Formats: sequence, C-alpha cells, structure tokens
Amino acid sequence: MTKPLRLTQVERKEISDTKMLEVAIDLIIEQGTAQLTLKDVGERAGYSRGLAGYRFGNKAGLFDFVLRSVGDEWLAELTSVTNHKSGYQAIAAALDAHSKFCEDAPKHVEAFYRLWFESLAPNSPLRPVIMGIHGRRHRDVMGWIEQGIEEGLIAPLVSPKLIADQFSAAVIGIVYQWMSDAENIEEIRSLHNGLKKMMKIMLVKAD
Repeated sequence: MTKPLRLTQVERKEISDTKMLEVAIDLIIEQGTAQLTLKDVGERAGYSRGLAGYRFGNKAGLFDFVLRSVGDEWLAELTSVTNHKSGYQAIAAALDAHSKFCEDAPKHVEAFYRLWFESLAPNSPLRPVIMGIHGRRHRDVMGWIEQGIEEGLIAPLVSPKLIADQFSAAVIGIVYQWMSDAENIEEIRSLHNGLKKMMKIMLVKAD
C-alpha cells in the first residue's frame, strides 16, 4: 500500500490560513469585530485555541490578514478581466467583475468593507492598509483613463484624477447600499450597470 504523502510545513500553513480566513470572515459578519476573539477563530477552524494568536499576534493582525487576503483575491480577478483593456472598456470590465464578485463571494466582500468602514475610527491600525488598497485602486483607474486618452479613445480634456475620484467613491457607495440589503441581487446589478452608463457618457467620444 502506498503511504499518503505528508504535507510540508508550508502547505499545512496555507491550509490553516485558509480555514482561519473563512472562519474570521464568518465571525466578522455574525458577531462584528468587537465580539470576535482569536481563540474563537482558532477553535472554530479546528485548531488549538492559541494558533490564531500565534499566527496573527492580535485582532489587528488578523484583520490585516483578512483585508490583504480578500484584496489580493479581488486584485487577481481585476487584473485578469482588465488585461489589455483601457479607457471605458477597462472600467466596464472592472464593474462587471465587481458585481459578479459581490454575487459569488458576498461574505468576503461584506467582511472586507466592514473592516474598511471601521478603519475610519480614530487611530485605527487598519487605516494604513486601507489607504494602500484604496491608492492602488485609484491608480488603476487613472491608468486606464490615461491610456485611453493616449489611444484616442477618450477626449484629452477629461481629467483622469477627477474620474478616478468619482468612480472610487461610487463603488464604495454601491457596496454600502448593497450591504443594507445584501439579498437584493438585482439591485447590485442595477447599481453597477447604472455606474457603467454614467462612465460611458463621460468617457466615450462621440463619433
């Protein structure tokens, strides 16, 4: 009989991190961040009560891990759908993907934005992480618009920063509204489609 292959330490860590990520997301949604404990995360994931504390140090470290994990998940999808696209086409692809991400991984999106909104509290240790993620998103949108202008797809008078500011604010507003009625899938689609139409009006040059 062939002996089962033993997992490496790195593989075991990846598995435990994935399990604790999913548990942390569930607990953030079920209990909120104030009631969540590292002990509960470790035990509910099927490990010792001290593993989450050892791995993340404290709740801020755990929340940092959640933000970066979900942020990387979304970034991978965004990079895939906007590859070789610019201008309005990149923005439309990003909005379609974001709407689908909300539908396919609603708990991940909700937990991510709960932590995002809580980072606004004074002296929040999450603020630098959120500002980094927000800055990356903003630069992506500006880059799409700047490339669209260079390619003649967007009028040169359009301000990439202004559009990126409005786009980023609108997406956050859509998620905030969706979180108050997360079961209403048609609304999340409608809000994303409405933003696509507005972006098209502002960006697509008339023939």
